[in-house]
Amino acid sequence: MAKAKTLFLCTECGAATAKWEGRCPHCGAWNTLQETRESVAPAHRFAPLAGSTPVRRLSEIEAHEQIRNPSGIEEFDRVLGGGLVAGAVVLIGGDPGIGKSTLLLQALASLSERGPVLYVTGEESAEQVALRAQRLGVSGDGVDLLSEIRLEQIVQALTERQPGVAVIDSIQTLYSSELTAAPGSVSQVRECAAQLTRIAKQTGISLIIIGHVTKDGSLAGPRVLEHIVDTVLYFEGDTHTSFRLVRAVKNRFGAVNELGVFAMTDRGLRGVNNPSALFLAGHSREVAGSCVMATQEGTRPLMVEVQALVDTAHVPNPRRLSVGLESSRLAMLLAVLHRHAGIVTFDQDVFVNAVGGVRIMEPAADLAVALAMVSSMRDRPLPPRLFAFGEIGLAGEIRPAPRGQERLREAAKLGFERAVIPRANAPRQAIEGLQVQAVDRVEDILGVLNGDR
Repeated sequence: MAKAKTLFLCTECGAATAKWEGRCPHCGAWNTLQETRESVAPAHRFAPLAGSTPVRRLSEIEAHEQIRNPSGIEEFDRVLGGGLVAGAVVLIGGDPGIGKSTLLLQALASLSERGPVLYVTGEESAEQVALRAQRLGVSGDGVDLLSEIRLEQIVQALTERQPGVAVIDSIQTLYSSELTAAPGSVSQVRECAAQLTRIAKQTGISLIIIGHVTKDGSLAGPRVLEHIVDTVLYFEGDTHTSFRLVRAVKNRFGAVNELGVFAMTDRGLRGVNNPSALFLAGHSREVAGSCVMATQEGTRPLMVEVQALVDTAHVPNPRRLSVGLESSRLAMLLAVLHRHAGIVTFDQDVFVNAVGGVRIMEPAADLAVALAMVSSMRDRPLPPRLFAFGEIGLAGEIRPAPRGQERLREAAKLGFERAVIPRANAPRQAIEGLQVQAVDRVEDILGVLNGDR
């Protein structure tokens, strides 16, 4: 018997150390080392290697186009890049109760019409899954269900049944009998994910793994979990609203930063055909501090309303709060407005919000945020049916945004009549029904409130 030894594994990078330290010596993260006991299999270091893989020349390897297997849910297929790929491993994470199991149960029910599928549940009993399927109106005739948390039993079921698509719910509940650590520990999560990935690659099974998230929204477990899988999806949204967003942050078989928009109904998740309507607040009259921006999420342009509130501060330190937008850029924009446009906000509280719970991480939101803040500070609404996009530099220049023509066409299709954009994004040919105002400097946006053409 190999002697079990105590190790301390980092939850961020998965590195192992012999003793506990406050800071991981490999990645530098604080308070991430967790104690675990692992038994090392006895092996002679001079033992010959058996069944080694031969070295092949890259030019001799034939590359074939990957065949997609659509899930039947259009928004989910958009995020995946067109559908599931044989042998691909997809990791999806999100807050508890956000709808991960609901979405995948609906997808499996649709996929079961074209081949065998398997749903492995480790968090719920088989009866609970059956009750959910009944509530959703999902037919479970072609869906095989396995309630198991032992990795060896799951691997045996995958090998024997050979399903086309399998779902593991969730990776934190599985454990391998080869390790003495508890389920959900760093070593168990890493070992179970590695074994399942190896089985998927060898058998061609499309594997979807559900993962827990930490309190800051990132996937729980070692960082290596995201490295070994092919696709990483994040399920976002407020549980108090009916809208859900699925965002791809890694995809070896498609584009990253794609966004799928869903609405939670009593019959499960339903794809939203016009997501721009969700992120535009309806106002009965013109209001100050509101500006619509055209953002790009992967290949999809979205119209999102940005709201700002600038009010007199009643405390020595004015507050700067940003929801759905990068908070670090808010202070930078205020400094640029002060230096190059004469907008003074050192005695003002500034609040910025993106409507609909969407998160906008691209710098092209700078121009819309600046217009909304100036509009709120001067209590003057922007002209109706206006939108903007563009990045603001520290020198006060307005930088172009990628895929500007697609943003303009999407806005014109939705009925917008006026655009404030960087001069480099100005279209060469006029777009019907859309008046374009190109700006070069941040001080030029002050004329928008004055109605300058």
